[in-house]
Amino acid sequence: MGLPVADPTALDRTGAESAAEHDAGDGVNGGVSLVAKLRAVLRVRDFRKLWLSMSLSSFGDWLGLLAITATATSLVDGFAGQNYALGAVLLFRLLPAILLGPLAGAFADRFDRRKTMVVSDVLRFGLFASIPIVDDLIWLFIAQFLIEAISLFWIPAKEAAVPNMLRKDQLEPANQLSLVTTYGFTPVLAALAFALLTTVGNSVGTSIPSLDKSALALYLNALTFLVAAVVIWNLPSISGRRAAGTQVTGESFLGSLRQGFSFAGHTPLVRGLVVGITGAFIAAGVVIATGQAFAMSVGGGEAAYGLLFGAVFIGLGLGIALGPSVARDLSRERLFGVAIVGAGIAVGLLAWTFTLWIALLLVVFMGFFAGIAYLAGFTMLGTEIDDALRGRTFALVQSLVRAALIVSLAIVPFGVGLLGRTTLHLGSVTLAVTGERVMLFVAGLLAVAVGVVAYRQMDDGRPVPLIADVVTALRRDTTARRRLAGGGVLIAFEGGEGAGKSTQVRRLQEWLTEEGLVSRGTFEPGATPSGGRIRSIVLDPASAGLSPRSEALLYAADRAQHVHDVLRPALDAGEVVITDRFVDSSLAYQGAGRAIPMDDVRSISRWATQGLQPDLTVLLDLPPEVGLARARGRAAADRLESESLDFHQRVRRTFTALAEAEPDRYLVLDARRSPDELAAEIRARVSDLLQGLPLQQLPSDAHVPRSRRGDHVVQTGPTSQLHP
Repeated sequence: MGLPVADPTALDRTGAESAAEHDAGDGVNGGVSLVAKLRAVLRVRDFRKLWLSMSLSSFGDWLGLLAITATATSLVDGFAGQNYALGAVLLFRLLPAILLGPLAGAFADRFDRRKTMVVSDVLRFGLFASIPIVDDLIWLFIAQFLIEAISLFWIPAKEAAVPNMLRKDQLEPANQLSLVTTYGFTPVLAALAFALLTTVGNSVGTSIPSLDKSALALYLNALTFLVAAVVIWNLPSISGRRAAGTQVTGESFLGSLRQGFSFAGHTPLVRGLVVGITGAFIAAGVVIATGQAFAMSVGGGEAAYGLLFGAVFIGLGLGIALGPSVARDLSRERLFGVAIVGAGIAVGLLAWTFTLWIALLLVVFMGFFAGIAYLAGFTMLGTEIDDALRGRTFALVQSLVRAALIVSLAIVPFGVGLLGRTTLHLGSVTLAVTGERVMLFVAGLLAVAVGVVAYRQMDDGRPVPLIADVVTALRRDTTARRRLAGGGVLIAFEGGEGAGKSTQVRRLQEWLTEEGLVSRGTFEPGATPSGGRIRSIVLDPASAGLSPRSEALLYAADRAQHVHDVLRPALDAGEVVITDRFVDSSLAYQGAGRAIPMDDVRSISRWATQGLQPDLTVLLDLPPEVGLARARGRAAADRLESESLDFHQRVRRTFTALAEAEPDRYLVLDARRSPDELAAEIRARVSDLLQGLPLQQLPSDAHVPRSRRGDHVVQTGPTSQLHP
């Protein structure tokens, strides 16, 4: 049956969402596969069109870089002159960010982003097309500077606009898609295209000198920007805050700029991101600057340098593509600092490696951790920074990144030369200490230090200790592992008030018993003696003054005891366990309802349950006004039922977002249907789930009367094939 959603346009968003919708989706995209995440993101029409235009522009940009460097060297004679020209081109690509980056960010936050991007693309089209027409080295430098300066206005406008097209939980896969496209596929396609244009250009250039290989590549590059401008002009949702009617007024341009710097300096999250990203790129610049000398020191030459260079991008791509899946249960605030520390350790070990294959392995690990940190950092910039300041923050980070690279590339070669080469004799061991190895080691120490600083700035007193958080995140209790170990199956029922969960838990348990399987029905909170006392606190209307975090910790305490006393023993015995509410209820009620950061609720619950996850979650979806009327008609309203309709609507949106993020784990049913219809559909899904599993079955002569929920129910019945 189709998945009900609170917002019928959720899969085809064309504009900014409300803050509540963003909050409902924050952090819910945990266990779904990367392919499913990317499909969901690409179903958002405006983002899909923007991504296609960005991919085309990225292809043109890489092609343009190859063409410009080739043009620069072709306009100068002599080996030294060609290298100077090449260096000048790269310098002119980096220099504008230092001079204009913050100004461009303030511009992106104050003016219509769509018009900014369209004008920028049209100007870049004209400048790239002018390079082969003018055919002069000085103009090439000027055009390159102007192109990069214009790009500085385009990039923060785009980065600030994308979060308005997507839910928060969709931003990370969107960034994965964009980064893998930009740094994985398009460079390869651009290289192949340049090789093809070289072949075509050589033959065409003999008859039309103005259309040599570089000119063809530059014209094609220019055309990609013109196409992108047309696509973006037809995406009004990119306009952002102006479209939403919240454009900043009454503030001068310089005041806006000052506000951006003040925000970055006084906000721990942004401060941690700036420190971490800047320090990491300084270390990256050291690795780039020492690459050739290091390749020589491990007994290789240009071929070894090429392998090391390629290994960086392999690791980077793996980190961006696979990192979120490997560390999906860690909060991104923690993951960012931990990943930078991991990259720093890899660089530090690389400094004292003398074997090429070990060096290649360490470089891949370095790139992997760097990719994770890069993705996590830019995702947090999009999800955690207010729209009014997002452009300036992106621009500031971009400027610092390029400045860090320039400083590293300029200073490190001099440091390598000054340190020279020293031989240390340690007994029978002779160790060659060279300048590039010392600089690499310093870079590794720097990355570790900035990673620790970023972690301390951004962790902000999270309730679960880091080591425990990492261990429980890596130890995941997966369905496959539990089935192989004992065959136990965990089924959770979720939904709002009055959805009929208790009725369906009872009916499913009775059916399983009739089918000859040992099953157990339970519930949260209150299925254990200590849990009963907690239940009386969290649901008592007299506990109205209970703080949201206290409430979340009480639910986690109940869940920890529930797992220890009830769920784990039953699952280890191979039983089918059915629970009325589990972790997703905390994500919905305490995360969205109480507005506690979703990562905090997730990490507390994961720690309390030791990573236990349901094999199937049945969501009984019901409009809150209908469910509350049902619940309040049966008895006096408890503390949660007494909450506002807006509270329960946020809860429903979060349940819906969780189900959309993990469609393979969820069965979503419209709870307005009759109990018999719901029970039949639940039995059909559970029957498919249990086929072939080594579940515990009842002895043929067993007969124990049914009992209330929470007790072990055992009844006689056939042990034949399950059927709904």
